[in-house]
Amino acid sequence: MKKLYSLMVAALCGLLLVACGKPVIHSQGVYMLIDTSGTYTKELDKAQQVINYTLAKMNPGDTFAVASINSGSFSEKNIKAKVTFDDRPSVTNQQKRAFQQSIQKFVDDARPAAYTDITGGLLQAVEFLNEKHPGRKTILIFSDLKEEIKKGYNRDVPLHLDGFNLVALNVTKLRSDNVDPNEYLGRLHQWQQKVEDNGGSWRVVNDLERLEKILP
Repeated sequence: MKKLYSLMVAALCGLLLVACGKPVIHSQGVYMLIDTSGTYTKELDKAQQVINYTLAKMNPGDTFAVASINSGSFSEKNIKAKVTFDDRPSVTNQQKRAFQQSIQKFVDDARPAAYTDITGGLLQAVEFLNEKHPGRKTILIFSDLKEEIKKGYNRDVPLHLDGFNLVALNVTKLRSDNVDPNEYLGRLHQWQQKVEDNGGSWRVVNDLERLEKILP
């Protein structure tokens, strides 16, 4: 009888564990990559618009980081502002103001970069968000998606994007795209294929009046 009772208790505990499942993490992590190559520095006011929108959507426990993509972007030195928000609303508000000030300094000091290392920036973004363990992971790419790597840099590496949502923003058309639209369409297709082949999801949002589409 004692053995039967033990088996019943064990079975009940098992059922409770199954019912409870793994705890759901509701926090989100957003990492935004900003292209500063060539004339893209003139687009930084639009990038600030996206940053302010994202900040407004951030809740306690969420993580947000903004980094530039230039000659070699697989480095923490490219991160211009980063924060994980406190549970206390007064502290969160202070953190958001400090974040905006850091971004303003970045915009004021930005100079056109000679290269566009999007893959290096993605590697840094994945590493950063994986260390924070948010429930949802989003990488925003504010760029024309034309990657230009400095000679000697190797970016032929796997990205490991399982569980990541990638959103390309403000993908402007280059002068050569007007001559041959296949170049623009080809860049979009190439990045979508690269992201999806590495396990991530891919979206393009060019209408910055519809920013509600950028976060899941």
